[in-house]
Amino acid sequence: MHVLFLPKWYPGRNDPQLGDFLRKQAIAIAGHAQISVLHVAPLKELERKEVQELEKREGPWELHCYYRPSNHPFAPLRKTLNILRYRRAVEHGWNRVRAERGLPDLLHAHVLLRPVVVAQMLQRRFGIPYVVSEHSSVFLDGSFARRSSLYRWLCRRGMRGAKAVSAVSRWLADALMEQDLCKDPVVLPNVVPGLERPLPAAGTPGDLLVVADLVDRTKNVSGILRALAEARKQDERLLLTIIGDGEDRAMLEELVERLHLSSAVRFLGRLANTAVLDHIAQHWALVVNSNVETFSVVTGEALALGRPVIATRCGGPSAFITPENGLLIDTGDDVALARSMLHLLETADHYDPQEIRNSVGAHYNRNAVGLGYLAFYQNALGHA
Repeated sequence: MHVLFLPKWYPGRNDPQLGDFLRKQAIAIAGHAQISVLHVAPLKELERKEVQELEKREGPWELHCYYRPSNHPFAPLRKTLNILRYRRAVEHGWNRVRAERGLPDLLHAHVLLRPVVVAQMLQRRFGIPYVVSEHSSVFLDGSFARRSSLYRWLCRRGMRGAKAVSAVSRWLADALMEQDLCKDPVVLPNVVPGLERPLPAAGTPGDLLVVADLVDRTKNVSGILRALAEARKQDERLLLTIIGDGEDRAMLEELVERLHLSSAVRFLGRLANTAVLDHIAQHWALVVNSNVETFSVVTGEALALGRPVIATRCGGPSAFITPENGLLIDTGDDVALARSMLHLLETADHYDPQEIRNSVGAHYNRNAVGLGYLAFYQNALGHA
């Protein structure tokens, strides 16, 4: 079976971290089917209008099609030009997929809306069916409901034309149904990396790690800093490393200064996933303070490497966290987070790395996820 991935997010020159979980899915499924990836994204630093880059790494065949976005000051014209440039890059990429890989049996669009529109276009022209997988938190935080009626209509139209729909968690699946986007989507989890690595020894108690896009309205890293400042009044062993970047990094760095945490907090910026796993293995515990998470791969990664996790009840992490592997707190509760940091430090001997790894289970390994998607495809094509 030949499946063409059409992802909105995918790691590339535009962002080495964005959608890395989708690449892991592609690798997992490539163990059971032929996977091609057509990734189209804007790239401001392009000297030419369009560039194609082919990667033949582990598993899938990956074609990155970058286009130079318009910077015209008149927003309606800029948006129109960018839609046209995106469409042209899609056409050129599709022609190369056909020439080098042949027509796919199935199209797999990830994340509304553009990839689904592309899938609809290819279905009309070539008769290739498509499925949709959704991963975005916009359906959980109210953002989707605030979009225009036209946008929401296009999303519903695209979803209803799919042979099948999957969501990465039960929370997201329920939200999709509440928004009348689909009926009874299949829940298929992400791959949790790290299970294949040797289990590292427990880290130094107090050495905390955050891995997140620095978009505070979603990840609430500022709350972690406030909680850390409060907890360190009782125990200065608590230290924090932050991996990630984003629009609020400067604000967070200023907050570190105001809270007098310069000696206790370090920012490492964006890192490749292998480096992220290395840092998880070197640290003692992970903190996930998000307001909403559809899945939270990093929670699974930390548990796979035997690290306890403090996480909010924001969706995805609740599927992972138990009293044996971490602590759950309510969202937006700085006081509870500070107390949890101190409690985790006081009960450090309670957490056994092997038991924490065992709590993740085999449901999230590469082979299990790949087989889950293979069944999903077979059902969509009527092969089951």
